[in-house]
Amino acid sequence: MPEVVDLGEFGEAFRTDPHPVYARLRERGPVHRIRPPGSDPGYWAWLVVGHEEARAALADPRLSKDGRRIGVTFHEEELIGRHLLGADQPEHTRLRGLVSRAFTMRRVEELRPRVQEITDDLLDTMLPYGRGDLVQSLAYPLPITVICELLGVPEMDRTEFRKVSTEVVAPTSPESAYDAVVRLDAYLRELIEDKRCAGPGDDLLSDLIRTTAEDGDRLSPQELLGMAFLLLIAGHETTVNLITNGVHALLTHPDQLAALRADMSLIDGAVEETLRYEGPVENATFRYAAEPLEIAGTAIAEGDHVMVGLTAADRDGARYPAPDTFDIRRDPRGHLAFGHGIHYCLGAPLARLEARTAIRSLLDRAPDLALDGPPGEWLPGMLIRGLRSLPVRW
Repeated sequence: MPEVVDLGEFGEAFRTDPHPVYARLRERGPVHRIRPPGSDPGYWAWLVVGHEEARAALADPRLSKDGRRIGVTFHEEELIGRHLLGADQPEHTRLRGLVSRAFTMRRVEELRPRVQEITDDLLDTMLPYGRGDLVQSLAYPLPITVICELLGVPEMDRTEFRKVSTEVVAPTSPESAYDAVVRLDAYLRELIEDKRCAGPGDDLLSDLIRTTAEDGDRLSPQELLGMAFLLLIAGHETTVNLITNGVHALLTHPDQLAALRADMSLIDGAVEETLRYEGPVENATFRYAAEPLEIAGTAIAEGDHVMVGLTAADRDGARYPAPDTFDIRRDPRGHLAFGHGIHYCLGAPLARLEARTAIRSLLDRAPDLALDGPPGEWLPGMLIRGLRSLPVRW
């Protein structure tokens, strides 16, 4: 059995910049036993860091997303209910099919003018100040406004909601994470009940309440709660960090920023390269070996926990030349920032739309945009990759 690499021993350096650690692991092989920072001394999991191996693992049905198959349960599922990230086939196909009936590409495309309008309004408010925190001024309020309007969530205290949602995906402690889920559970239950009583609306959550498959199947109350939770959290939290990471990468690579300013048709490439170079999801949520298997010659026992390193895989030099170079003209096709296989991110088109709109509009209207001091700390944990704040001036 390979030794356990305790990632906590790298301290804050790993939280700030995990890429050198992942590079050293890749040099030694594509699969490693690791202990995540802050985990119990006796705990370990497998981490897949090679691109080819990660891509295969993401689509391997022997790696289950349903922890119940090996006796693992989470307080999130106990409170909120089942959703796509914790389901295998055929349950996943059923749930995704019902959600996809309401969350269509056409619906996302129809949001384009509204995304631009929200972006313009935020920039109208932000730009007269001359300096500010990009996260609070643009990167957070844009996606939370879009997802709340899409789902039909009334405008809430967004500062408070930001704290709760970030605590769910990048917890500072198990206790605070549990409290955050409890609060979201109570909020969403009340919201769904209000929508049931008020009658059908034209929002996505109302559509999910009434959507029915050809065979009469529909989401149960608990499944509806789980999907609302997933869409609300995943529908904005990752996009916040995609926008922030993209602007941070451009401002720390002046040559790439200049190239984009000179040719704004490169905006799609800039967003895709951000996803590859510093994507908002560092590691996919856990998978569990439902049966014994091998990954790149490494024996994985039934019941073992497996993490697929999206960030590590997308810096694999065997897949991308000069992987640590941020190059908006590169061909980043095949990156794993949105996953792969049946769990490929349902909201990827919306995230791309928001990131392209936000970054392009910001650069158009702030021609001398620059960093205004060091960025804030990177979020804790190994799930989300993003900055708490990004001071900028213009």
